[in-house]
Amino acid sequence: MIDHVLLHVADLDRSGAFYDAFLRPIGWRRCSESTHRIGWGLVDAVLIVQGPSDSPAPDFGHLCIAARGVVAVRAAWESAIEAGALDDGPPAQRPELGPSYYSAFLLDPDGYRIEVRSA
Repeated sequence: MIDHVLLHVADLDRSGAFYDAFLRPIGWRRCSESTHRIGWGLVDAVLIVQGPSDSPAPDFGHLCIAARGVVAVRAAWESAIEAGALDDGPPAQRPELGPSYYSAFLLDPDGYRIEVRSA
């Protein structure tokens, strides 16, 4: 089980607005916030973004977030695209990943690959 994921981002305000738009359709909300970090989840922060620091440039494989059903996957993906994400795979069945695997992929403002999958 994953407790949380922290991503280093180039612009905290930009990423905050992006993740607000992307995560709202799947029921996530801001659970924690400071001058350097913002965290989202259903109850506790599971995804945390941290503003600029001396850490290396953003780099990460991908993050997958579960959504409740196909409609929520589509809504999150559409909202993310409207908030500035780049399409990296529109909502679709992905039989190569499993018989009922439905997901969408996008790139956030820092280039992180984000997947939203129907749970």
